[in-house]
Amino acid sequence: MSKWIKTKFKGVRYREHPTRKHGVQKDKYFSIRYKIPKTDERGNVVLKEDGKPVMTDKEEKIGWASDGWTAEKAALELERLRGNHQKGDGAFTLQEKREAEIAKREQEAREKAAAEKASMPFSEIWKEYVRQCKADGKKSLDREESLFTHWISPVVGSKPLREIAPIHLEKIKSNMAKAELSPRSIRYSLEVVRQAFNFAMRHDYYSGENPTRKVKKPSIDNRRMRFLAHEEANNVLDAIKVKSLNSWRITLISLQCGLRFSEIARLTFGDIDLERNTIWVRDPKNTRSRFAYLTEEVRQAILEMEIKSKSDLIFPDRNGGQRQQMSDTFDRVVESLKLNDGVTDQRLKVCFHTCRHSFASWLVQGGENLLVVKELMGHKSLAMTERYSHLSPHTLQRASKDLDKRLAEARNGNGHTSSNIVPLHEVSK
Repeated sequence: MSKWIKTKFKGVRYREHPTRKHGVQKDKYFSIRYKIPKTDERGNVVLKEDGKPVMTDKEEKIGWASDGWTAEKAALELERLRGNHQKGDGAFTLQEKREAEIAKREQEAREKAAAEKASMPFSEIWKEYVRQCKADGKKSLDREESLFTHWISPVVGSKPLREIAPIHLEKIKSNMAKAELSPRSIRYSLEVVRQAFNFAMRHDYYSGENPTRKVKKPSIDNRRMRFLAHEEANNVLDAIKVKSLNSWRITLISLQCGLRFSEIARLTFGDIDLERNTIWVRDPKNTRSRFAYLTEEVRQAILEMEIKSKSDLIFPDRNGGQRQQMSDTFDRVVESLKLNDGVTDQRLKVCFHTCRHSFASWLVQGGENLLVVKELMGHKSLAMTERYSHLSPHTLQRASKDLDKRLAEARNGNGHTSSNIVPLHEVSK
């Protein structure tokens, strides 16, 4: 490149290409020079003693004449930058201007892509959602697809995501209620829609608010009312132990320590403290980590196991990974013992979660304080624990009999009011 050549425009100069021509003249490469406030390494303006900024030279490349640049255009660009400096607004340098333009184009491209995605009908998003669920091995997908086909799609399947409003979801609720579907099924349908919208938001198909947040879900009483009597629990344990020692140990821990299956599946040998008889329940569902406590039977069951490393899972699956569900050994034993024969209400059926439910119920039946039960169960609120205070009919009967006894003691044996009770006709005196 040749040396810089000044132009008649202050701050504008150029160099000539040694060989390349633009028309009859050599191609010219233009540059602009101007002063800007000097900044330190933190980006702060450096000031003089009189408070005025220290100015420093700045030179930026404009472009080739063969690309359409002239000295006049370069001068106009320089004038705009100077104007920005005077107003304190806009880009102060060409680099800032170029970066702003790139950012603007990128933002416009994102907005255009988002608008195109948001205009996709719900049915298309549903296909993507289903594909992801299949990849994740979601077990309830058949049920969700059935709800989508029969109830969700007829109302919102053809609508773009941005057009789906709470009123459309109310229509789904209404249609299902008219068909006399259960509140549980209606809630499930709304939950499916919620999950599909969340999927769309995670994958940038949708950026608005999830419309299900403004729809009231029908209330249902999903509290499990069934718990095992001690004899039933022993029968279950005995039958499982014959079939699978690990399934027996898992069931025993849930029954006697109150752990969820997912909590048991995550346990490592390092979580067990045999000296203090504790289990460290790490990062459980919806709450903080907690300690559970070993019964002697659970302690002995763990002592009988071979411990290789504290980091090893206690109950790994066949591939050495974390179990995702309880072995069907439990369900087969429940079926063989006929514990669910003739039971149609899901809340009264025995399932693996009944073990944890039984643990809490036994504590309450034994007169344990609900706050203690709450901590042992790892519940977020006492309201979750209070359900167990109503599970045993014997508890209610005892309360009723205690009241009856106190009422009887308040009266004398002849049916006359005792001296510490004021007769009604005496109150006004």
